Amino acid sequence: MTPLAIRSAILTVLLIAAATVVPLQTADAASTKERLDSIERKLDSRGLLDMLSRIEQMQRDIQQLRGEIELQTHTLKDIQRRSREQYMDIDRRLQQLESGNTAMPVPVAPGAVTPPAVTAPDPLHRPPMSRPPGAAAVVTLPPQAGEKEEYDTALAVLREGRYAEAVQAFNRFLVNYPGSSYADNASYWLGETYYVTRDFNRALVTFQGLVEQYPNSPKVADSRLKMGYIHYEKQDWSAARQTLDAVVSDYPGSTAARLASDRLKKMKKAGH
Repeated sequence: MTPLAIRSAILTVLLIAAATVVPLQTADAASTKERLDSIERKLDSRGLLDMLSRIEQMQRDIQQLRGEIELQTHTLKDIQRRSREQYMDIDRRLQQLESGNTAMPVPVAPGAVTPPAVTAPDPLHRPPMSRPPGAAAVVTLPPQAGEKEEYDTALAVLREGRYAEAVQAFNRFLVNYPGSSYADNASYWLGETYYVTRDFNRALVTFQGLVEQYPNSPKVADSRLKMGYIHYEKQDWSAARQTLDAVVSDYPGSTAARLASDRLKKMKKAGH
């Protein structure tokens, strides 16, 4: 074989080998690119799922916060409404007192037992109306010097909304003048002061004491109504219902009976 022929044969073999290698390299490159694309897609998919999961969690958190805000808003509005009703009620009663529409207590029959002197370790903060059930009614005594002025002063303090001072003033009056013709009114306004400041335990003791010690007072119906309100505020539904039902039956046609009936309807509507 001539040198020329040998070179031609070698060249032919190299060309055939090159033609075979190039497709293999191209195929490997394509396969590698596909694997890289697949990995990138998986990574992108995991990132997207993680992002969606976080968004859903944030949405749940926002919904929970909205629910809590709505609940707190409702609770606040309910507290504001009840406070407004209490203030309006005490203001209405004070206006009635100023206009002279509030009758004074009727003296009890002669021969009633005179109660022992009132003693209290802390007369300016403890309700003096705390005698046990069945205790004798208080006998109304002739007016004493200064009692009207002291009562008017206590009432004026209450009218100005100085409740802590009003509590002290009414308690002081009841200690100084337990047999005053103003004592039942002073007891009632003391109970109202406790009630409007949401000191329900002292208010309940004070109203109960008024009912027991001044059974002939025109303040008894309102005191029993407020006792029902206090049980309502304390969520003692059974006691509230019993007390308010008694007001409706014992004082038909009165304002106290109407207000008691309204509160009973409200309780029934709320499922209590």
